[in-house]
Amino acid sequence: MWHLRRRVRAGGIAVGATALTAASLLLCVLPARADTLESALTQAYQNNPTLNSQRAVVRETDEGVPQALSGYRPKVTITATGGQQSLSSTTVTNPSRISGTPPNYFTQSGTNQPYGAGATITQTLFNGFQTANKTRQAESAVFAARETLRATEQTVLLSAATAYMNLLRDTAILDLQRRNVEVLQEQLRQTRDRFNVGEVTRTDVAQAESSLAAGRSQVLSAEANYTASLATYRQVIGVNPGKLAPGTPVDRLSPGDLASAISISSATHPTVTTAQYNVDAALQQVKVAEGALLPTVSVTGSVAKNYNILGTLNTVDNYAASVLGQVSVPIYQGGAEYSLVRQAKETLGQKRIDLDTARDQVRQTVVQSWGQLQAGKANIEATEAQVQAAEIALNGVREEARVGQRTTLDVLNAQQVLVNARVALVTAQHDRVVASYTLLAAVGRLSPHALGLNVAVYDAKVHYHQVRDAWTGVRTPDGK
Repeated sequence: MWHLRRRVRAGGIAVGATALTAASLLLCVLPARADTLESALTQAYQNNPTLNSQRAVVRETDEGVPQALSGYRPKVTITATGGQQSLSSTTVTNPSRISGTPPNYFTQSGTNQPYGAGATITQTLFNGFQTANKTRQAESAVFAARETLRATEQTVLLSAATAYMNLLRDTAILDLQRRNVEVLQEQLRQTRDRFNVGEVTRTDVAQAESSLAAGRSQVLSAEANYTASLATYRQVIGVNPGKLAPGTPVDRLSPGDLASAISISSATHPTVTTAQYNVDAALQQVKVAEGALLPTVSVTGSVAKNYNILGTLNTVDNYAASVLGQVSVPIYQGGAEYSLVRQAKETLGQKRIDLDTARDQVRQTVVQSWGQLQAGKANIEATEAQVQAAEIALNGVREEARVGQRTTLDVLNAQQVLVNARVALVTAQHDRVVASYTLLAAVGRLSPHALGLNVAVYDAKVHYHQVRDAWTGVRTPDGK
């Protein structure tokens, strides 16, 4: 750990060579109540609206299974009628005029109140296996939705880790730039003092003033970046940040070599498994479309009781009951059913291509993430060496400037090189942590369970089993 100490030298710079490095900013001492990266991930898992929305999508998709299963169940309808009728009818008893007898007309009229009730039960016995295939298709859609939810979880957790580290980085850079302005202010003060006693020229003072103005501009840019990262943190994680504790890489959770990472991701990454379930759903849709070409067998039972029958004034009541079987064999329905089969087969082919595309994309992401992580590890070592060398160089330039062998501009340039090196180290440490989370997500292992987050993991199976075999009811399991 580097520490900040000040020392005053005659004709020199007030701030000594040993200064607070970028590492001590990013890997700071933990405050009493710090927001850790793990707690931020937990809050994002609980609060992120995108994740909560996708959970609702999964619950919505679950309802497709009981809808498909309804094809196995009977359909019951109860009907009731009632009202007022007014009826008038005229009949002829001798309509023939051949016999010479005139026709006899009889007129009947009146009103009554017909009413009745009945029930019909229809049970499908066979529909070309469409119900079974629709159920399998709905289950595949549920599995695909769960994998999409797992992909969303990874995206949200990665975004949360990135937002946390971005804010930590920008906080450190802002502190560095503010400290740099303090140093430049002291440099300007001492340069003016030396100008007053004739040790330097007006040009040296102007150079110090210019560097201070540039440093203040860098502070403003750092403040803007900090504000943007603060807003992103609030949007992704759902709460305002406190004091941020250091973030640590998660390399231990990723495979030890690139070949293993590619193999695991190609089999278990949620993007790949979602595509696999989409293929299964498309295959079942082909079978559903083909089932429309097969016969349908059903049985219908009905019972009805009517009083004061509608359309007559003489019948007081009527009772009827029946049980009928029906076989329907489609011969030709205009050709639409054949087009639907062909269309479903084309969709199946597309989903298989999408599966290959998903595997290729996942592999590319893993290789890219692996390379970024290795580069991030090496970059930290390089920037640490850069900071150490820049500190030594600044010390030397200051000593030489004190005895007149270096100009004020040389000191200012060396100071800026050191600040840039410290900013580079902060950025490298940020990139190192983010790259480890990116690789874990690329492999498909970025989850609350793998990270060991202290949070109740959302179990999509609970809602599924609550609604799968529900025959009735309009209230959701959460009471809405």
